[in-house]
Amino acid sequence: MTIARVLIVEDDASVREALAQTIELADLQPVTAGSYIEAKDHIVADFRGVVLTDIRMPGKDGFALLEHVQKIDPELPVVLISVRS
Repeated sequence: MTIARVLIVEDDASVREALAQTIELADLQPVTAGSYIEAKDHIVADFRGVVLTDIRMPGKDGFALLEHVQKIDPELPVVLISVRS
């Protein structure tokens, strides 16, 4: 599978932007979301990429997003991160 997009899910806007810039420098296409609610609409069966999500977010967290992704596409890679400020 060729990874074309990286869905970045992070509630902290500055961290989200920094991650997106890093992804762009790697010649990948970042797609950003600030919450589970925003991110879930991007998760479809033919999403060609990887999900990079913060574990701790207000509302539903990264583990809830992982569960949602696995229901849609169990083969879609999900990376859980935790950023301390």
